[in-house]
This record gives sequence, structure tokens and C-alpha cells, in this order.
Amino acid sequence: MTAVRTTPTTPPPRLPVRDKAAALGRGWGGVSPMLTRLAAERATGVLVRERGTLHLADGKVVHAESPAAPGADVLLAAHGTLDADVWRQALAESVASTGSAGTGSRRLTGAQAVHRAGRRLVAGGLLSPGALEMCRLTALYDAAYFALAPSSSPGRFRYGTEDGPDEPTDAPREPDGAPGVPHPVPVADLERETLRRRDLLHRIWPDALPDEVPLTRANRPASPSLPARRQAVLARVDGVRTASEIARELGRPAFHTLVDVRRLVAAGVVSPCPPPLFPEPEPVPVPVPVPMAAPGPPGAVLPVEPVDPHITLLKRLRDALEAL
Repeated sequence: MTAVRTTPTTPPPRLPVRDKAAALGRGWGGVSPMLTRLAAERATGVLVRERGTLHLADGKVVHAESPAAPGADVLLAAHGTLDADVWRQALAESVASTGSAGTGSRRLTGAQAVHRAGRRLVAGGLLSPGALEMCRLTALYDAAYFALAPSSSPGRFRYGTEDGPDEPTDAPREPDGAPGVPHPVPVADLERETLRRRDLLHRIWPDALPDEVPLTRANRPASPSLPARRQAVLARVDGVRTASEIARELGRPAFHTLVDVRRLVAAGVVSPCPPPLFPEPEPVPVPVPVPMAAPGPPGAVLPVEPVDPHITLLKRLRDALEAL
């Protein structure tokens, strides 16, 4: 430890302070230090977090998944852009074409299967490259918002793909500008967008409880006039569905649905379901009857159960007190 002598003319040095502007400029604002480090390492693999996963290639995000966000297939099939059966068939053909039923270097990860299915649809003229890329990026940012949410457990990173390299060594690599080839997203852009979305939701309604619990309609005499988009969300509020479930039914990004939900809560139209006042009691375990020992043959000596000496002493004291 170094001691610094100070005098009235030389004040003590100032403590170091984090430059928030510089942190926002480089895209890191405390969202995920591990993700920032992986981007600096140009790592390739899968980052598994509590609420989702991020697939990285050369330090950039190429795919994101979260149970709270619908995938690109849901967004494509929601408004008639693509039939759901057509997507499932393309996905099955992409998986079957690489023999992924077994293990080895030809096995696909979930991100690779989705990307190949999209390229197959574009090559077959069933989907335009622009529509595919727009839905892919929308689903990526949507799932990444939930995957990068604050968590109670640390993330885990698995270097490389799930079971081998992305492509066979003898397969030609498609150029980045080819139709259907996904464009990677820099980590700085992803974290900056995540922070922007957090700030937007906080400004609409600072409480995050409506994002995760079932929603119910508030008791009020008359509801205000709402846009059609929010009316569709309100029509599915039944005390059971959550915001993510409503987004999946409507075929919309989950974050956009959160924006509508928080605005409905701020307007006093929707509220999160309160917890039950009297929760159901835990089931009492039923005692299992102990089978009685069968009587042995005549003259047989039955086993004697061990007697606790403390119980014997207490019984003797009780008998002595009763005899007084």
C-alpha cells in the first residue's frame, strides 16, 4: 500500500470514476461482462444464460433463443408470409440432409438448422431474402433482450458448436452477401439496443411485474379508446395468459407486446394478477402401514425389538412418583 502525503497546497488525488459515456459508446453498460469479453476474444460457441441462449461466431451474435420470445418461424407464419407446414418441412429437410440423427461433425445445432431452412426456402422461391432477414433480426433482438436480462445464476459458454464444426471441411463456404445467409450482429449493437429497450419500458411503467405474471383486466367503469394493436392484446387478457403467451398467440415479438402491456397498465386498463391470499396447502404424505410380522411356528423365538434405556428410566420414575 502506497501512502500519499498531502499538504494544503496539494489536495489528495481524486478517486477513479467510471466514464459512463465511454461505456455506452462501446456498447457495454453492465449488460453482460462475459459477452463483452467473448466479443473481444472473437469467440465462437453458445452462451447459455438463465433466460435464453446466444450463438456467437467470431465474436458476433448470429442467433438467439429464449422461451419468452417467439422464433422467426412464428413471426413468418403469423400474418400469412409463410405457411407453418412449409417451414416445418424445410427444417426437417435441412436436418435430414446432414445426417444429424446421429453424432459427429455433421450434426447441426439449432441455430444452423434454422439458418439452413431459411436458405432452402429462399433458394426455392418460397421466401424473399428481405423477409427472411427482417424476421431473423427481429427474432434475434427479441430473444436477446430476454437472454440478457439480469439473472440469479452465472452464464456458461460452450466453445465451438454443439457436436462439431459448423460445416464439413470440404464444403464450400457461402459468401456473406448470398441470399438467405444471416448477417451477424456485433455485441456492442446488441447490448446498446438492450439498454435502450430497458429504458423505454422503465419510462412507460417502472414496475417489471406485468412482464412475467398472468394479467387481468382492471375494474373500471369505462375503458379508454385504444389503438387496434393494444385492443388485440387486451382481448387476450383473461387472468391466465402472460405477456409472452399473448405475443406467441398474436405472432408478434415479445418485447413489442411488453410495450403494449405496460402502456395498458399505465392507463389503468390491465393489472398483474395478485398472488392468492390463501395458497393451496401442501399435500400431507399418507403414512404407509407397516406390515405385521407373521406368527412363526410353535416354539419359535420371535425377534425382540430393542428397548431404549432412556424410555425405561422415565417409566421407572413415573411409577415411583405414582406410588408416593
